[in-house]
Amino acid sequence: MTTEHRFVGQIAGFGTASGTRVVLGHWWESPFGAFADAMVEQGDGHRTLLAPVHVAEFVSSTYTFDEVVHTPVTVRSDAAASDDHDGHLVVAGGPLAATLTIGGRTGLGHLLRLVPAPLATSPAFSRVTDPVARVLLRGVRTRGSAGGGRTEIYGATDVRVLRSITASWDGADLGEMRDVVPPVRFGFGSSPPRPCITRLVTTVTTATD
Repeated sequence: MTTEHRFVGQIAGFGTASGTRVVLGHWWESPFGAFADAMVEQGDGHRTLLAPVHVAEFVSSTYTFDEVVHTPVTVRSDAAASDDHDGHLVVAGGPLAATLTIGGRTGLGHLLRLVPAPLATSPAFSRVTDPVARVLLRGVRTRGSAGGGRTEIYGATDVRVLRSITASWDGADLGEMRDVVPPVRFGFGSSPPRPCITRLVTTVTTATD
Protein backbone atom coordinates (compact mmCIF):
# COMPACT_ATOMS: atom_id res chain seq x y z
CA MET A 1 0.00 0.00 0.00
CA THR A 2 1.03 3.62 -0.46
CA THR A 3 0.10 6.87 1.25
CA GLU A 4 -0.09 10.06 -0.82
CA HIS A 5 0.66 13.57 0.40
CA ARG A 6 -0.32 16.32 -2.06
CA PHE A 7 1.02 19.88 -1.92
CA VAL A 8 -0.65 22.54 -4.09
CA GLY A 9 1.19 25.81 -4.56
CA GLN A 10 4.22 27.35 -6.23
CA ILE A 11 8.01 27.14 -6.13
CA ALA A 12 10.33 30.07 -6.87
CA GLY A 13 14.02 29.49 -7.56
CA PHE A 14 16.78 32.04 -8.00
CA GLY A 15 20.51 32.52 -7.58
CA THR A 16 22.36 35.60 -6.39
CA ALA A 17 25.66 37.32 -7.09
CA SER A 18 26.96 36.12 -3.71
CA GLY A 19 26.62 32.49 -4.83
CA THR A 20 23.61 31.83 -2.60
CA ARG A 21 20.74 29.98 -4.30
CA VAL A 22 17.21 29.91 -2.91
CA VAL A 23 14.25 27.61 -3.56
CA LEU A 24 11.07 28.96 -1.98
CA GLY A 25 7.97 26.81 -1.56
CA HIS A 26 4.62 28.51 -1.02
CA TRP A 27 1.86 25.97 -0.38
CA TRP A 28 -1.78 26.93 0.04
CA GLU A 29 -3.04 23.33 0.26
CA SER A 30 -1.17 20.50 2.00
CA PRO A 31 -1.60 17.82 4.68
CA PHE A 32 -0.11 20.41 7.09
CA GLY A 33 -2.34 23.28 6.01
CA ALA A 34 -1.02 26.40 4.28
CA PHE A 35 2.66 27.14 4.84
CA ALA A 36 5.86 28.35 3.19
CA ASP A 37 9.43 27.10 3.46
CA ALA A 38 12.79 28.05 1.99
CA MET A 39 15.73 25.85 1.01
CA VAL A 40 18.95 27.86 0.85
CA GLU A 41 22.35 26.74 -0.42
CA GLN A 42 25.13 29.22 0.19
CA GLY A 43 28.20 29.69 -1.99
CA ASP A 44 30.27 27.38 0.20
CA GLY A 45 27.73 24.56 -0.23
CA HIS A 46 26.06 24.83 3.18
CA ARG A 47 22.40 23.83 2.84
CA THR A 48 19.79 25.26 5.20
CA LEU A 49 16.07 24.58 5.53
CA LEU A 50 13.88 27.37 6.89
CA ALA A 51 10.48 25.93 7.84
CA PRO A 52 7.78 26.02 10.51
CA VAL A 53 8.37 23.41 13.18
CA HIS A 54 5.22 21.42 12.28
CA VAL A 55 6.48 20.70 8.74
CA ALA A 56 10.27 20.76 9.18
CA GLU A 57 10.55 17.06 10.04
CA PHE A 58 8.62 15.98 6.94
CA VAL A 59 10.60 18.28 4.61
CA SER A 60 13.98 17.42 6.13
CA SER A 61 13.25 13.69 5.79
CA THR A 62 12.41 14.20 2.10
CA TYR A 63 15.38 16.44 1.22
CA THR A 64 18.96 16.75 2.51
CA PHE A 65 20.23 19.68 4.60
CA ASP A 66 23.22 20.54 6.76
CA GLU A 67 21.07 22.69 9.05
CA VAL A 68 17.37 23.03 9.86
CA VAL A 69 16.05 26.32 11.27
CA HIS A 70 12.56 26.18 12.78
CA THR A 71 10.92 29.47 11.85
CA PRO A 72 7.70 30.73 10.29
CA VAL A 73 8.18 31.76 6.65
CA THR A 74 5.74 34.37 5.38
CA VAL A 75 4.96 35.15 1.75
CA ARG A 76 2.92 38.22 0.86
CA SER A 77 1.74 39.08 -2.66
CA ASP A 78 0.89 42.64 -3.69
CA ALA A 79 -0.36 41.76 -7.18
CA ALA A 80 -0.99 38.79 -9.44
CA ALA A 81 1.45 38.64 -12.35
CA SER A 82 -0.02 38.52 -15.83
CA ASP A 83 1.42 38.66 -19.32
CA ASP A 84 1.41 42.46 -19.21
CA HIS A 85 1.68 43.15 -15.49
CA ASP A 86 4.43 42.33 -13.01
CA GLY A 87 3.65 41.05 -9.54
CA HIS A 88 5.69 40.96 -6.34
CA LEU A 89 6.23 38.47 -3.54
CA VAL A 90 7.67 39.62 -0.23
CA VAL A 91 9.30 36.82 1.74
CA ALA A 92 10.51 36.76 5.35
CA GLY A 93 11.71 33.82 7.41
CA GLY A 94 14.50 33.61 9.97
CA PRO A 95 17.68 35.07 8.43
CA LEU A 96 16.14 35.35 4.93
CA ALA A 97 14.36 38.41 3.58
CA ALA A 98 13.55 38.81 -0.11
CA THR A 99 11.33 40.62 -2.59
CA LEU A 100 10.70 38.90 -5.91
CA THR A 101 9.42 40.64 -9.03
CA ILE A 102 7.40 38.19 -11.16
CA GLY A 103 7.13 38.77 -14.89
CA GLY A 104 5.23 37.16 -17.72
CA ARG A 105 4.63 33.56 -18.65
CA THR A 106 7.50 31.65 -20.26
CA GLY A 107 7.27 29.59 -23.44
CA LEU A 108 7.12 26.48 -21.28
CA GLY A 109 4.40 28.12 -19.20
CA HIS A 110 2.30 28.65 -22.32
CA LEU A 111 2.73 24.97 -23.26
CA LEU A 112 1.78 23.81 -19.77
CA ARG A 113 -1.38 25.90 -19.90
CA LEU A 114 -2.52 23.80 -22.86
CA VAL A 115 -2.53 20.63 -20.76
CA PRO A 116 -5.68 20.08 -18.65
CA ALA A 117 -4.73 20.55 -14.99
CA PRO A 118 -6.06 17.14 -13.83
CA LEU A 119 -3.78 15.47 -16.39
CA ALA A 120 -0.76 17.73 -15.79
CA THR A 121 -0.84 17.10 -12.02
CA SER A 122 -1.52 13.36 -12.11
CA PRO A 123 1.34 11.10 -10.95
CA ALA A 124 0.99 8.95 -14.08
CA PHE A 125 1.67 11.92 -16.39
CA SER A 126 5.06 12.45 -14.73
CA ARG A 127 6.30 9.33 -16.52
CA VAL A 128 5.88 11.31 -19.75
CA THR A 129 7.24 14.66 -18.53
CA ASP A 130 10.30 13.39 -16.61
CA PRO A 131 12.42 12.40 -19.65
CA VAL A 132 11.51 15.70 -21.34
CA ALA A 133 12.43 17.77 -18.28
CA ARG A 134 15.80 16.05 -18.00
CA VAL A 135 16.66 17.14 -21.55
CA LEU A 136 15.18 20.65 -21.60
CA LEU A 137 15.82 21.81 -18.00
CA ARG A 138 19.29 20.97 -16.75
CA GLY A 139 19.21 19.46 -13.27
CA VAL A 140 15.40 19.16 -13.17
CA ARG A 141 13.32 16.01 -12.85
CA THR A 142 9.59 15.55 -12.34
CA ARG A 143 9.74 12.11 -10.75
CA GLY A 144 12.24 10.35 -8.51
CA SER A 145 13.13 8.81 -5.18
CA ALA A 146 12.89 11.07 -2.15
CA GLY A 147 14.54 8.50 0.15
CA GLY A 148 12.99 6.49 2.96
CA GLY A 149 10.75 4.59 0.57
CA ARG A 150 9.22 7.81 -0.76
CA THR A 151 8.62 8.85 -4.36
CA GLU A 152 8.20 12.52 -5.22
CA ILE A 153 6.31 13.71 -8.28
CA TYR A 154 6.02 17.24 -9.68
CA GLY A 155 3.06 18.24 -11.86
CA ALA A 156 3.60 21.77 -13.17
CA THR A 157 0.75 23.89 -14.57
CA ASP A 158 2.43 27.27 -15.23
CA VAL A 159 5.85 28.96 -15.25
CA ARG A 160 6.65 32.68 -15.05
CA VAL A 161 9.97 34.47 -15.12
CA LEU A 162 11.49 36.29 -12.19
CA ARG A 163 12.52 39.72 -13.44
CA SER A 164 14.54 40.73 -10.39
CA ILE A 165 15.06 40.07 -6.71
CA THR A 166 16.40 41.83 -3.66
CA ALA A 167 17.49 39.46 -0.92
CA SER A 168 19.49 39.43 2.30
CA TRP A 169 20.76 36.80 4.75
CA ASP A 170 21.26 37.86 8.35
CA GLY A 171 20.99 41.44 7.09
CA ALA A 172 23.77 41.06 4.49
CA ASP A 173 22.78 41.85 0.89
CA LEU A 174 23.04 38.77 -1.34
CA GLY A 175 23.52 40.82 -4.52
CA GLU A 176 21.78 40.86 -7.86
CA MET A 177 19.77 37.97 -9.27
CA ARG A 178 21.71 35.25 -11.06
CA ASP A 179 20.92 31.87 -12.59
CA VAL A 180 20.64 28.88 -10.26
CA VAL A 181 24.18 27.73 -11.07
CA PRO A 182 25.52 25.36 -9.92
CA PRO A 183 22.30 23.42 -9.31
CA VAL A 184 21.16 23.18 -5.71
CA ARG A 185 21.74 19.85 -3.93
CA PHE A 186 18.69 19.27 -1.74
CA GLY A 187 17.33 16.14 -3.38
CA PHE A 188 16.61 14.46 -6.69
CA GLY A 189 14.92 17.57 -8.12
CA SER A 190 16.36 21.03 -8.53
CA SER A 191 15.25 24.40 -9.77
CA PRO A 192 15.56 25.35 -13.45
CA PRO A 193 18.73 27.34 -14.13
CA ARG A 194 16.73 30.40 -15.20
CA PRO A 195 15.11 32.15 -12.21
CA CYS A 196 11.38 31.49 -12.34
CA ILE A 197 8.26 30.71 -10.34
CA THR A 198 6.36 27.52 -11.11
CA ARG A 199 2.80 26.64 -10.13
CA LEU A 200 2.47 22.94 -9.45
CA VAL A 201 1.14 20.05 -7.46
CA THR A 202 3.78 17.98 -5.65
CA THR A 203 2.79 14.45 -4.70
CA VAL A 204 4.90 12.49 -2.20
CA THR A 205 4.00 8.81 -2.00
CA THR A 206 5.19 6.64 0.89
CA ALA A 207 5.18 2.85 0.88
CA THR A 208 3.35 1.42 3.89
CA ASP A 209 2.97 -2.10 5.21
